[in-house]
Amino acid sequence: MGCLYCFLGFLLLAARLPLDAAKRVHDVLSNERPSGYMREHRQLNGWSSDENDWNEKLYPVWKRGDSRWQNSWKGGRVQALLTSDAPALVGSTITFAVNLVFPRCQQEGASGTIVYEKNFRNDTGPSPDPYVYNWTAWTEDGDWGNGTRQGHHGKPFPHPRKWNFVFVFHTLGQYFQKLGQCSVRVSINTANVTPGPQIMEVTVYRRYRRAYVPIAKVKDVYVVTDQIPVFVTMSQKNNRNSSDETFLKDLPITFDVLIHDPSHFLNESAIYYKWNFGDNTGLFVSNNHTLNHTYVLNGTFSLNLTVQATVPGPCPSPSPRPPKTTASLASTLKSYYSDSPVPAGDNALEPREIPDKNCHINRYGYFKATITIVEGILEVNIIQVTDVLMPVPQPDNPLVDFVVNCQGSTPTEVCTVISDPTCQVTQNTVCDPVNMDLGDMCLLTVRRAFGGSGTYCMNLTLGDDASLALTSTLVSIPGRDPDSLLRMANGTLVFFVGCMAIFVTVIALLVYKKHKEYKPIENSTGIVVRGKGLNVFPNCAKMLFPGNQEEDPLLKNQPGIL
Repeated sequence: MGCLYCFLGFLLLAARLPLDAAKRVHDVLSNERPSGYMREHRQLNGWSSDENDWNEKLYPVWKRGDSRWQNSWKGGRVQALLTSDAPALVGSTITFAVNLVFPRCQQEGASGTIVYEKNFRNDTGPSPDPYVYNWTAWTEDGDWGNGTRQGHHGKPFPHPRKWNFVFVFHTLGQYFQKLGQCSVRVSINTANVTPGPQIMEVTVYRRYRRAYVPIAKVKDVYVVTDQIPVFVTMSQKNNRNSSDETFLKDLPITFDVLIHDPSHFLNESAIYYKWNFGDNTGLFVSNNHTLNHTYVLNGTFSLNLTVQATVPGPCPSPSPRPPKTTASLASTLKSYYSDSPVPAGDNALEPREIPDKNCHINRYGYFKATITIVEGILEVNIIQVTDVLMPVPQPDNPLVDFVVNCQGSTPTEVCTVISDPTCQVTQNTVCDPVNMDLGDMCLLTVRRAFGGSGTYCMNLTLGDDASLALTSTLVSIPGRDPDSLLRMANGTLVFFVGCMAIFVTVIALLVYKKHKEYKPIENSTGIVVRGKGLNVFPNCAKMLFPGNQEEDPLLKNQPGIL
């Protein structure tokens, strides 16, 4: 009897060995799979359970650090880049994209073959073979021309082949395979996905004779959320830096709400925006994603936004359906190459339960921010433009005074940019500090030199630590004709002769007074004449030696001129 028990135990052990030896999909596609992972998610349409068997002979599995990775591709390693448009609202569609990055000087050709770039040179010189992998060299019986001539499960690959790589996506205890070139996209509907962070893993294989060779593995975290992903941009005229969430008093702030919805899941939904600006102005409700608000007090305020959207939702079901048993990866690929029906790519990945149009659910999104309101320059205007009259006109560098007034805080700097008439080509930029008292009217005069006659665009800005106010104007500098210049020269000559006559007269008076008898000084009126005569002489000297009049201290010391 004991021998019988031993014999039965041996049979049971022998029967169990193949089960233990066979690997499952989750054993090779993921190393981090918590217990009961599949039970947390319902079946994704078109995806297969990772409890299926894995054919390791057909699809080899290499661990990280395996030396075989170094020889999986000619010329180096292939990198796989995985991206998604997450975060995704529950019920919307999330799209994953995988792009292969080949080694240096390799690219995918028009026919899908992998070729070397033009003028590629290896260590021994130009490459005689333009192909890295010539997929069209596959023979009719399904093998490379220089290899073993045996088909894949008795069926050859289509010739010529359009797809060169096998991408195996794995997430939520399920997997999906897709054939493609160096870039593929896969979408899934998230109605059956539990909210929270999830992991998507992708393994990429290339064809090689009767099997496949892994060339890249990549994984990334994506987020499914039951809250509407909301972002808000804030902008304000004259605000120097909106990114620091500091804004100006008495100027409207534009709030623009951006909802992250790349699959357009909320296009048919009624969306409402509820604003609380934290300044005791009450609650604002709008169906427009853009709103302006003006703070009239300085200080710090808490901004709160709630976004509400009514979306179609699944009606309650009596009990969840168990996952449907699906074929293994190898048999699915076999059916694909045998021209048998298979799931039709991205559009087939829809949830099994279609939401009833009569059932709806409210989804909400939230945004909070703390903003600071300060004083700033609210407005700047050029109220007068005048030519600067010089004793000797300078047609090559005429000077113009701009009288500017402003509202709000006192500026600390003034900058001007002189450009061509289209305001595109900058010719001169000048910035000056404002270190004078502008008074309650906030008036100042800005003096600038222009490069000859013509029309100019001038941008003028007044700024302080928090604000930057801008105004623009077109300036026309008239030219001077030759007759005008001749008249100016004649006038200068006449003025010079007059100055010399006055100078001679003053000298004569001084000589006369020196030899005249003494008179009490209090009865003399010559001081006034002498003072006038001395004042005229420097002016005449300035006419004779004009120099750079813009550097004249008398011009710079006038109040309000920069």
